[in-house]
Amino acid sequence: MTDYLTGFGNHFATEAVPGALPIGRNSPQRPAFGLYAEQLSGTAFTAPRHENRRSWLYRLRPSAEHPPYTRYQGAPRFAPGTDDAPLPPNRLRWSPIDAPTEPTDLIDGITTMLANRDPADLEGVAVHLYAANRDMTERAFVNADGELLFLPQAGRLTLLTELGRIDVAPGEIALVPRGVRFRALLPDGAASGYIAENHGALFRLPDLGPIGANGLANPRDFETPVAWFEDIDAPFTLVQKALGSLWITTLDHSPLDVVAWHGNVAPWRYDLARFNTIGTVSFDHPDPSIFTLLTSPSDVPGRANADIVIFPPRWMVAEDTFRPPWFHRNVMSEAMGLITGAYDAKADGFAPGGLSLHNLMAGHGPDVASWRAASEADLQPRKIADTMAFMVESCWPYRPTRFALEHALPDYDAAWAGFPKATLPGS
Repeated sequence: MTDYLTGFGNHFATEAVPGALPIGRNSPQRPAFGLYAEQLSGTAFTAPRHENRRSWLYRLRPSAEHPPYTRYQGAPRFAPGTDDAPLPPNRLRWSPIDAPTEPTDLIDGITTMLANRDPADLEGVAVHLYAANRDMTERAFVNADGELLFLPQAGRLTLLTELGRIDVAPGEIALVPRGVRFRALLPDGAASGYIAENHGALFRLPDLGPIGANGLANPRDFETPVAWFEDIDAPFTLVQKALGSLWITTLDHSPLDVVAWHGNVAPWRYDLARFNTIGTVSFDHPDPSIFTLLTSPSDVPGRANADIVIFPPRWMVAEDTFRPPWFHRNVMSEAMGLITGAYDAKADGFAPGGLSLHNLMAGHGPDVASWRAASEADLQPRKIADTMAFMVESCWPYRPTRFALEHALPDYDAAWAGFPKATLPGS
């Protein structure tokens, strides 16, 4: 059973071997046991103290020890690039991707669906689907382009990282920071879900403003693993994502050889059931910002490079109110996924494991069936149960990949066909 340390963005200190962590300094002349001291910087050295993220690692070998990278020929649908042709401002929706028929590990099983900005700009976000049926053995992955947020939809993942082991199941999420090497095991034999790849400012908890000191995601509910390492002298391959492309190099040992570490760049997991949902107790459906779990700010205050928004089980009690999300057009772009159950604004066609896209200023809202049911509902207090939807919202428009454009469902616009015309007095 994995042990965890609690708190979001905390400075942790942990060692898998007693005495491996130096005391009172970061880089002693001779670290204990002949370990190598190595700093992992998640922000610029001179970032303000409250923004500065870095961890010191004490490992069996330095991570710099590897031969040159060459282009990786696997993972045909991972980061394959977007099309530069003019993109119609259409609303798009996708069914879940098919499970692989051949042995496929997590990296080869990733399908990139949506992306915006260039990773080299240190801005933007990408949305991927994954479907795998094989453990990552004798190979690991590292992403130089951004941090990876895993949202399992079916099947558990065990993420073996340089800084510890994380077990994550559907209904939980896990984050692997930029530059942290890891490999993924599948305890249930197969797994599928979503990945949000953040190229911009690191995810952090949103400010709470008038909500006060408590609510939404509470820092103490985030769990970071204790130090753990592999001492394996055997051939390993390391796949790296850099500037949107995949590269590979070979090692003669496992790269997951960090014996001790301290700092505030580290992987974590979070149970979505612990999100303290805030909602109206009078009238009107609140803006979806009230459901923000994590945010990556842009250079414009109040405009997010990426927001992770969740729609968990909750009570609906608003009086004289259309309770589902209202019809709207938004300067932000919304990529939405469904982990379990049904989404209250789409009665039909949006399946768990599926994905939808409403780019900036695309009109959207409930489909006809959901609108009619909500308009005619007896407004008694009602619990929305057995559901978990999420949104990766970004100020940058998303471009679907070529695969995504070729596999979009053809009839999504029909969700908004057939609304009756309003009847004015005297007409």
